[in-house]
Amino acid sequence: MNATTPTPLYRQLLPARFDDLPPTVRALHERVGRHRYRGKVEVERGHGLLSRMCAWATRLPGEGRGTIEVEIDSAAQGERWARIFAGRAMRSRLWARDALLCERLGLVTFAFRLDVEPLGAGHAVVWRVAKVRALGVPLPRRWFDAVGAREYERDRRYRFDVFAALPWIGRLVHYRGWLDVDPT
Repeated sequence: MNATTPTPLYRQLLPARFDDLPPTVRALHERVGRHRYRGKVEVERGHGLLSRMCAWATRLPGEGRGTIEVEIDSAAQGERWARIFAGRAMRSRLWARDALLCERLGLVTFAFRLDVEPLGAGHAVVWRVAKVRALGVPLPRRWFDAVGAREYERDRRYRFDVFAALPWIGRLVHYRGWLDVDPT
């Protein structure tokens, strides 16, 4: 990085641990500008009425398996992500605030604490909910104990595992898969 290149979001949030990440995870989060990745995904959804309403409010993907495309546009003020499942985009905006990764997803804004933890022979980035606001109204954090994500590498592929369930509602979504990310 030179003085005119913005520091990537994950490097800002994990300054002491970023270089411990596996090559594909580091590469995905270190690039500045617009990049597109392709891979495979499997999506499971909750089926109750409240689960479907919550999934709609956060624009979660539908159930199924197939291809995924992820477009990340990274700039100094944060990142814009488009996760494209079966031709339908789930868009979000990410930025850093108070050492947390903030993500606006539909009507909800999450603030995640990122940690780097051992996983197998390498390390994974683990997302844990620290705060949540829906339409600007703070919600109890304990409702979101079963919401989070892991990013890691296996078989030289970037892997993701994203899950969201709420008390009294159950599973909203669980999607996992891989992306082709060239670590060079």
